[in-house]
Amino acid sequence: MSRVAGEVQAGSWRFLLCLAFLLILAVALIGRLAMLQLLDVEQGQQFLQSQGDARTVRYAQIPAHRGAILDRNGQLLAVSTPVLTLSLNPQQFDVSNLDTLARLLALDVKELKHRFQQYQDRQFMYVKKHVTPEQAAPVLASGMPGLVAQRDYKRFYPAADLTAQLIGLTGDSDTGLSGLELAFDHVLSGTPGRKKYIKDRSGKAIRDVGIESTAADGRDVRLSIDLRLQYVQYRALQSVVAKSEAMGASAITIDSHTGEILAVSNYPSFNPNDRSTFSASAARNRVFVDQYEPGSTLKALTAVAALETGRYSADTVFNTSPGWMVVQGKTFKDPVDYGQLTLAGVLAKSSQIGTTQLALDIGRDSLLPVLQRFGVGQPLGIGFPGETAGLLPQQSRWSDIEQATLAFGYGVTVSPAQLAAFYGAIANSGRLQPLTLVATAKANRPPAMPVTTPAIASELRDMLGTVTAKGGTGILANVPGFSVAGKTGTVHKAGAGGYDRKRYIAWFAGMAPAENPRFVTVVMVNEPKGESVGGGAIAAPVFADMTAAMLRILGEAPNQQSPVIQLAAARQSVAGESSDG
Repeated sequence: MSRVAGEVQAGSWRFLLCLAFLLILAVALIGRLAMLQLLDVEQGQQFLQSQGDARTVRYAQIPAHRGAILDRNGQLLAVSTPVLTLSLNPQQFDVSNLDTLARLLALDVKELKHRFQQYQDRQFMYVKKHVTPEQAAPVLASGMPGLVAQRDYKRFYPAADLTAQLIGLTGDSDTGLSGLELAFDHVLSGTPGRKKYIKDRSGKAIRDVGIESTAADGRDVRLSIDLRLQYVQYRALQSVVAKSEAMGASAITIDSHTGEILAVSNYPSFNPNDRSTFSASAARNRVFVDQYEPGSTLKALTAVAALETGRYSADTVFNTSPGWMVVQGKTFKDPVDYGQLTLAGVLAKSSQIGTTQLALDIGRDSLLPVLQRFGVGQPLGIGFPGETAGLLPQQSRWSDIEQATLAFGYGVTVSPAQLAAFYGAIANSGRLQPLTLVATAKANRPPAMPVTTPAIASELRDMLGTVTAKGGTGILANVPGFSVAGKTGTVHKAGAGGYDRKRYIAWFAGMAPAENPRFVTVVMVNEPKGESVGGGAIAAPVFADMTAAMLRILGEAPNQQSPVIQLAAARQSVAGESSDG
């Protein structure tokens, strides 16, 4: 019996020992689980949570709405519209649905299938970006497994080609690439938000967890541009390019009192809503970024330098006979022998001989400071990407030939916008108002800089008024009911072997009404073709058409009775205009 009892007692101890071991193991496991789940220890709750999140939790960007660009009257020039970006997971998408998908989205089915084969071992493939909600609706309604739609924005330009080079473009991510879209990107771009969501094993979003940060939309930008004037300007350029078979044309209109740019156009242009029409050449805003020799339009500043010496007035007489002169071996000619001309007459006839005599007399020390004060060779500082500064020779001495040619606009370059600023100072009583593309309240405008005296500016305006009078080279710039002052210019284009006698740039820079001018317009036509290619024959009529329509739109009251101008006779008179006039 004692032997049997001992065996039973030993078995009980073994049972209890095993039971105790199992209980200790269970307690240890439960404790470990508690530590992992509840306590922040090494590889504990926080670690496991992060590992789980890494496999199931994802973050998505909430796109911010880009600010709109508007004209001064609130007309939309650029606006972001909601679109969808469609993508698919090739691991989940049924290849038999590719034909239907291509048909609904107007895609090339062969190209889509080829891309699908390339991405079939991956989990993501773009199908089509910037799909309108209307286009996407039937695709999403089909319920194709593996197809994903993400909200996005696409930029739309209501004015299309009218403002394309000014407004510029945005890229796929709705960030500015060129023009004012680039210049004001820091204002227009908002701050994207961020949201958290949970995905399943296939990568499909199954539940939103919450928004970590909300998207902050970009701010709108209101420009100084008036879309009504922009339309007038653009159509006038389109017409002159077609009629003269020119390479292109540009124009800018400013308010000389405020410095606001009211319209700025280039032709040809492109439709920013259809990128297939894009070309680098058509996208250049030549008014700001390109520089040209201004030709005889610069004679206005030469006249300012002469008047400032105190030795010249509008009535000072020059003897231009016999109509030609030689300077350092170079012969300068007028189209005819004008004989005796006053300084006003030198501008009206655009006499090279009178200008050369004047330049050689006043010299570099009188001319250079005036050009520098007006801003020749200096950027306007309006903030347009790629804005040119132009070129002004700065050497300490000019030869006689350099002095003469610079006085009538050769050997120096400006942009059309710079030329508008120079003439704006003449219109604004000798005060240069900084130009701006943004609608600006009076209190926020920078102060105007005096560049000459009000008396000299007034006398010069009177002289420029003779340019558009009978016998002047700019008679075709006249606007019925309004007095006009301005200057023509015709420039030989430079080529590989020097100046090309068959390629020209035609200019007209003018203001109206001449007695109290506010609006200044510069017109430039690049390489017009035909018998009459001068600024008076080509650019001046464009100025007249633009200005007449603009003054009517702006509600300006006529300041004089319309003179009876025989346009046929006027055209005949300017047909013989100097090629450098």
